[in-house]
Order: sequence, then structure tokens, then C-alpha cells
Amino acid sequence: MRFKTITALSAAALLATSLALTGCSSSGGNDADIVTVNGGEPQHPLVPTNTNENMGGRVVDRLFAGLKYYDADGKAYNEVAQSIESTDRQHYKITLKDWKFTDGTPVTAKSFVNAWNYGALGTNGQVLNWAFTQIAGYDDVAANPPKAQTMSGLKVIDDKTFTIDLKSPSIDFELELGYSPFYPLPDAAYKDMQAFGENPVGNGPYKMAGSGAWQHNVKIDLVPSEDYHGGRPPKNKGLRFVMYQSYDTAYADLLAGNLDALDIIPDSQLGSYQKDLGDRAMTKPIAYSQHIGIQQTVPHFGGAEGVLRRKAISMAINREQIAQNIFHGTRVPSQDFTAFTLPGFRKNLPGSELLKYNPDEAKKLWAQADAMSPWSGRYEIAYNADGGHQAWVEAVANSVKNTFGVDAVGVPFPTFKTIRDAIQGNTIGKAFRYGWQGDYPSMFEFLTSLYLTGSGTNNTQHNDPEFDGLLAKAQAAATPEQAYDILAQAQGLLFRDMADIPIFDYNVAAGRSDKVKKAEVTWSGLFDFENIEK
Repeated sequence: MRFKTITALSAAALLATSLALTGCSSSGGNDADIVTVNGGEPQHPLVPTNTNENMGGRVVDRLFAGLKYYDADGKAYNEVAQSIESTDRQHYKITLKDWKFTDGTPVTAKSFVNAWNYGALGTNGQVLNWAFTQIAGYDDVAANPPKAQTMSGLKVIDDKTFTIDLKSPSIDFELELGYSPFYPLPDAAYKDMQAFGENPVGNGPYKMAGSGAWQHNVKIDLVPSEDYHGGRPPKNKGLRFVMYQSYDTAYADLLAGNLDALDIIPDSQLGSYQKDLGDRAMTKPIAYSQHIGIQQTVPHFGGAEGVLRRKAISMAINREQIAQNIFHGTRVPSQDFTAFTLPGFRKNLPGSELLKYNPDEAKKLWAQADAMSPWSGRYEIAYNADGGHQAWVEAVANSVKNTFGVDAVGVPFPTFKTIRDAIQGNTIGKAFRYGWQGDYPSMFEFLTSLYLTGSGTNNTQHNDPEFDGLLAKAQAAATPEQAYDILAQAQGLLFRDMADIPIFDYNVAAGRSDKVKKAEVTWSGLFDFENIEK
């Protein structure tokens, strides 16, 4: 899935409240049946292959339908696909159902194949390019400049049929086909992809609610699509993603009935939200992990010195104490580089002792790094001020300061978009917090998206051909257990290099207002938006 946070301007909260109080939408309709949920300003226009963060992703997944979809428990079902056939997990034949985009044009085999080729093409700079890595011909297309314009592993047979050839057998590929980079696009998208992303035309259960549906930094309005006939029919009259500056404001609106559903309770209310909301409070383990990354171009964090310092910092953090004191147990100390709810997760991997609080050992490693190059400067951890991260980031900075006697601080960026732009542009120049929330229930997604060489979402510039080879070997495994064994080896390499610093897994803390009779949190921590009922 995606980098997770929230972003907006204060005007958003004011407008959201005023709309709720007046009962009128910006388009003049009645809001009584519209479900209002917390959202944030997407980092990019809403193009599926270029949406790798939570606030854009929650909208994109409502607007589009893929070959498969995932239910609230993460189980995959065919959606646009009539059938997905393969005898060897390497060569696939896809047959489509009759389906239309909301502009009335048909969804055809070319709608998928052209969209995937667009996403993979190196010159298009799509952040979810890594999703197509397994398809034959990807390497030639993803090169910059590209050696080919289309992947050789994709062939259109007719309007309803296409084939996929992978480089090698994959145990994970079919499950992945409900993930957003595999959504189709209408022909109109390619005329101006930037403009298309501002007002996307999809084939999913919802569509944009006319002109002005996306008011930047304020809200995004969706209404049900009358043409949708898949397995996710909306049980509400529409969704409004309201963009707040702070979770505290969103929580106040939830209690006042001005917000229908909130998927992250602010730190300040974690001790009381279950009493406040009663049976409208929700908590469950989810597939979401929080990390601290630092790019190796930052002074003192390249090469062997950087490995020692990342390991030292990891062991200087008392995750258990932070989880209890700040998050009231709604965070769980990380045990690996994925998430503890995923199939194949294993405790006590070799190297996972680096995630346990051990200040004495941390000091020894820091001293070894100092012997290579004496520490200078200040250790800074960037975080987005609109995401509720200040308390835990400052706690981590204090751990570094108290353990090593160096200056360490949290550095706020005003919005999620500003910090993401700096990270992706490789201009951040300091450590940074980032989270990854599952899009489909697989360890492969976490490990491939965050650590595969060349992945558009590899924020730490991790580059290890041996790790990449183990991922490919795990994909080709004959059974899930064999794949998990190989992924455990791959994570051993991540611990060896301390690719980044895993901090927490999540137990979601969420709530619904008294105007909502049903709202469930899914396996990934987002609401089951289609099934929210007023």
C-alpha cells in the first residue's frame, strides 16, 4: 500500500464543520446521506500507478476496479476478471467481464495492458513502477532511457482477453492483481495524464461527484457509480474525504457528529476514546508499520559507519515504553521489516535483537562508528506536523540524545506532501519517519516496495543484489512455507545492513459517530468504505 499520514490546511476543518452544520454540499445537494470520513491532500494527481500514499490511495481504490478486489479480511475475489488461468504460475490468461468506465467507454484488454505499460515505462516516472518487475520485458521498459515502449510479457488477444508472461514462476502475482497499479485506464487518460488525475474517470464503485469534487486541501467528494456491478456495491449515498489539519480537530468533529468515521484516534485521546465512544470505538491488529529511514548520502550514514550508527540508534530506542506511555498499547514494537499480521510473519528472526532496547550495546556500536569518523552535527528526524507524529519522534530523538550525548531533535515539515516531496526528491538531508500500510496481504509487498533496488518507493536508496535475488527466489518457491523461509533469509540481509529502523506495528484505534450504524475497519486499517452505513 502506501505511505500513511494525514495532511491539510486549517481552512479544511473550518469548511468541513460549516458544511456539516448547514447540511449543504458545495454542489447544492443534501449531505444527510453522505458519509464523511477523514482524509488528506493526495501527494500527486489521482493516477493509480503514481499514487503510493494513503490519502490518495483511499480515493483511488474507490474510483477504480481491478482484476481482483480484497474484502475487509484481505481475501481476494475476481472483480473485472471473469477468469484468471495459469497452470504454472508464470503464464496467465485473463478473461474479462463486460464492464464500462464512468465515461461510458468499455473496459477492454487494452485498458489494462496500456495502463500497465504506462506505469512501467521509465520516462513516465511512476512511483509504483516496481509492481511490474516480474513481468517479462519490464527491465527494457523501465530503463531510462527505455529500450522498449511495451513489456514483451503482455499480449492482447481480443477485447476481452490478454495474456501475461512472467520472467519466472511467482507465488504472489495473482494475489497482487487487486493492487492499484494494476487498475485499467480509459483511452482519454493518455491525452493529458496530469489533467486526468485531477478529475479521474474510473470503473469502480464510486465516481467523482462532478465539477469541484476535489477542492484541494479541503475535501474530495465521491458518489456511487450506477454502472458498477462488482463485489463492492456502495451501501451509502456517497463519501466525503475531509482534510483536517490535526486529528484532535477531527476527533472533536467525530464526537459532535460532524464527522462520521475516523480511522486514527489522536494520541491525546487514546486513553479515553473507548469510554467516549463505547461500542462505536474500534481496535484491531492491522498491517501497518512505522519506520525511521535515512538516505546514505547524509553525512555519517553511508557505508560501514552508517550501518553501525543505524544499529546503534535502533538499540537506543525503548519501543515498549513509547508504545505504552504515548500510545496506550495501540502500537506494538516492531519485530521485523514487515508487519506482524501478515501471513508468514515470524518472531525472533536472526538480527531482530537489534530492535530491542539495549543502550549499553548501542553505545559500543556508536563508539565503533566514531572510531571511523567522529560524530559531528545534529541528528534530526523529519516528520509531518499534520500527522500526529510529534510526540513519538521527539521521544526517539531524546533517546538518541540521552544514550549518545549528541544533539538530536525532531524537525517538523508542515504537511505530508512537503515531506514526501523532499524524500522522493532525495533532498531531505536528514532522517525521516515513514509508514507503510498494506495494499494486499503479503510480506512481498512490504519488502519489494521498500527495499528492492530501483523501486520508486525505496526511500532509503537500499541497494543489495543479494537481497533482490532472494526476493525473486522466494517468488519462485513451490509452497508458501518455502517462500517464507527465503523471505526470512532476505530479512536477515536487511538486519545485516540495517536498511532502515523499524519502530512500531499498529493496533488501529478508530471510531464512528452516533449517526453511523455500521462501519468496520479492514485488515489494513482503513475503513471498509463501501459498507459504511448511516
